[in-house]
Amino acid sequence: MMGSLKIISPPPPATRFRQRVTANGDGFPAFLPKEIQNIKDPFARALAQRIVRIPVPLQMGNFRGSVMSSCIKPLVQLHDKSPVVLLHCFDSSCLEWRRTYPLLEQACLETWAIDVLGWGFSDLEKLPPCDAASKRHHLFELWKTYIKRPMILVGPSLGATVAVDFTATYPEAVDKLVLINANAYSEGTGRLKELPKSIAYAGVKLLKSFPLRLLANVLAFCSSPLSENIDWTNIGRLHCQMPWWEDAMVDFMISGGYNVASHIKHIDHKTLVVCSENDQIVSNQLSVKLLCELANAVLREVPDSGHLPHVENPKHIVKLISDFASGKLY
Repeated sequence: MMGSLKIISPPPPATRFRQRVTANGDGFPAFLPKEIQNIKDPFARALAQRIVRIPVPLQMGNFRGSVMSSCIKPLVQLHDKSPVVLLHCFDSSCLEWRRTYPLLEQACLETWAIDVLGWGFSDLEKLPPCDAASKRHHLFELWKTYIKRPMILVGPSLGATVAVDFTATYPEAVDKLVLINANAYSEGTGRLKELPKSIAYAGVKLLKSFPLRLLANVLAFCSSPLSENIDWTNIGRLHCQMPWWEDAMVDFMISGGYNVASHIKHIDHKTLVVCSENDQIVSNQLSVKLLCELANAVLREVPDSGHLPHVENPKHIVKLISDFASGKLY
């Protein structure tokens, strides 16, 4: 197990990757949807080849057992540094970090990219609950089983909400927080939780549709060619092809989602609040509000970026995370 390894500096690239992957002969894990073959982005294709499933024990509701949970594992574990753990946005996957993840590794940071329970590419054929409490507990069990040290937890958009929710419950598992264009003041799924299941499923099918996803992409990015936006839309909805995705989304929707606003003022971890210059989805005023309510935070703006700066401006995001991890920013 890699947890027993102590490496101060990464070895040469040719000897670093020792991860076993069951693939279809094309380098992609066999559990990924076949639509992965249509993705053109070389960063997404390269990172997809590193996705693995690891067993995470989970006992929630009537579910008892292990969830084979998808993630990107670090090539080495550096026990003298806090690991960086990347969450993703609402209804997304670890592929969201395709352009930032390799740069974080080049910066000699032990980096994990985790698929939040109910999204991503885990094996959820035997579906566990996918409400906020289950997502939180699943992340804690993954941390306790594999990471085992206080982490720098990074969350963009709703991922920031997941990070705040987790930190408020398990403060001992977190060293520092990085919250990017945080959607931390949303009040759950609102009246959607009252919908009849048949209507909820119809809404989820619409959420999966290519036109709606493409529109969301156009809003999310500052500027990108249509061909690139189409490819990025296909990356963003790839996990929707998983056979359990609709059931997991409906379960989350009717559970009420996240409501963490009351937790914010109780978090005293060092926190880097990041906002984008041209975010059209989450107002920068909410990042300023977050800065004011957190006990121990600093704010930085990313230029020339929309809602997902870790896709549009990965070098800037890596510099911020690296400096924050080393103490240069705080």
